[in-house]
Amino acid sequence: MSRPILLTVDDDPSVSRAVARDLRRRYGETHRVIRADSGPEALEALREVRLRGERVAVILADYRMPGMDGIEFLEQAMDLFPRARRVLLTAYADTDAAISAINVVDVDHYLLKPWEPPDEKLYPVIDGLVQAWQESGDNPVEEVKLVGHRFAPRSHELRDFLARNGVPYRWYSSDEPEGERLLKAAEIDDAHTVVLTTDGEPLVDPELGDLAAKVGLATTPNEEFYDLVIVGGGPAGLGAAVYGASEGLRTVLVEREATGGQAGQSSRIENYLGFPDGVSGDQLTERARRQAHKFGAEVLTARRVVGLGVHGPKRVVELEDGSRIGAHAVLLATGVTYRQLQSAGAEEFVGRGVYYGSAATEAQDCKDQHVVIVGGANSAGQAAVYFSRYASKVTLAVRGDNLERSMSHYLIEQIREIDAIEVRTCTEVIACQGDGHLEQVTLRNTAEGTEECVGASHVFVFIGAAPLTEWLPDDVARDTAGFVLTGTDLLEDGKRPSTWALDRDPYPLESSIPGVFVAGDVRSASVKRVASAVGEGAMAVTLVHRYLEPL
Repeated sequence: MSRPILLTVDDDPSVSRAVARDLRRRYGETHRVIRADSGPEALEALREVRLRGERVAVILADYRMPGMDGIEFLEQAMDLFPRARRVLLTAYADTDAAISAINVVDVDHYLLKPWEPPDEKLYPVIDGLVQAWQESGDNPVEEVKLVGHRFAPRSHELRDFLARNGVPYRWYSSDEPEGERLLKAAEIDDAHTVVLTTDGEPLVDPELGDLAAKVGLATTPNEEFYDLVIVGGGPAGLGAAVYGASEGLRTVLVEREATGGQAGQSSRIENYLGFPDGVSGDQLTERARRQAHKFGAEVLTARRVVGLGVHGPKRVVELEDGSRIGAHAVLLATGVTYRQLQSAGAEEFVGRGVYYGSAATEAQDCKDQHVVIVGGANSAGQAAVYFSRYASKVTLAVRGDNLERSMSHYLIEQIREIDAIEVRTCTEVIACQGDGHLEQVTLRNTAEGTEECVGASHVFVFIGAAPLTEWLPDDVARDTAGFVLTGTDLLEDGKRPSTWALDRDPYPLESSIPGVFVAGDVRSASVKRVASAVGEGAMAVTLVHRYLEPL
């Protein structure tokens, strides 16, 4: 097989030669380096490469090129080699362009010119991209096909599940010719939502666990006993999986839907350390998941934990199907879920216009529509910014009298600069109406006592935070809102809980059951931020080691 290609395109001959020279110096023996002087020339080279059946590992493109800039070029290059890693070469003054590139073509990295010395600023970047490309390969992407009605809640649920788990799929509406053809070929009527796997097997209204197994996601543990079982795959759980596995603990993470949690649905996280230009929730999730796999952690998807038991030094989690996983220690990182919208008709339109979380799969359907975002915290603000790229108007309905109480300053400033976003404070959605799908909502101004009915195709809900702890046994102490108590919060007048059998106080992040730790939003008095959740996940692993020492 021929050597994979590193392609560089820059209209400045001196820069083009310098890039090619540095790449050949490091990668010349294992890769073929091709350089082009313009976007059209590079696209022609890529077409020839594709016809010859060769592989492209990394594409580096300068931003400022006449006729076709780097973003336009990379956008077209994606059609030819969608798995190639993409780098935008940019001057310091063009960092805004790099941010646009991340949004438009999902650029993997942007590289400031000059990159001297290459050993520090060029090669580490290319090394990481080449490794990522090698892990994913450059074979044609095999897509599952999903056929269903546009406004069927089941169709939305399955689309959202596949998207959040990074499974390539193509959506067909059952009332369009291609969708009708696929249903007819599978001999299934259009009353169902159907998933056609890559080998052509039809799955009619599949349960998420069955679908996960059929599309290649891990659903069954490889062992019966581990050092650490992590329940929940949000930032805290993923952070613990990375640190636990990298430090030698036999680690398994069990996630009920898709890794990433609420953070994984964020369109852009801009205040996370190390990402000055922001990172989308799904990008951050995918990198963390890949990192956990790299160190040997198992990640099980679409498996719901329904019970927790103690058998001497052994901790056992029970899954919905009755199977069990044992471990020395357990980390609860189940996070929170959004509270239900208490509006007339809202429940009827869930999946038909009312959605909990950002539901990025609905973005294209929001084009030129009026979208209502309910909530006043960062998740709601990020969603408002994201959907403003598609919708003609976005209304941010905030129950409080201002955004400053619950939203980061940088996000408030962004929202103020987007004309398509209307912020309504002291506002609640009190009714949802429509014929088969959402068509209008009624907004009430609680300060003035007025009501207004407005047309809207979508409502995205980001209100409150209910902890996912109803499945836990009574021995796990919780506060009045259901969040799990840990550490010194368990001590009353300096006394340990009655369930506590050890001759020491609970460690920080340790629950009322020894060896059961808690991290992230589900923990009482936690800081509801991605960075703090990841930090707690890492800290919990250190405490697990401390707990295991005397065992």
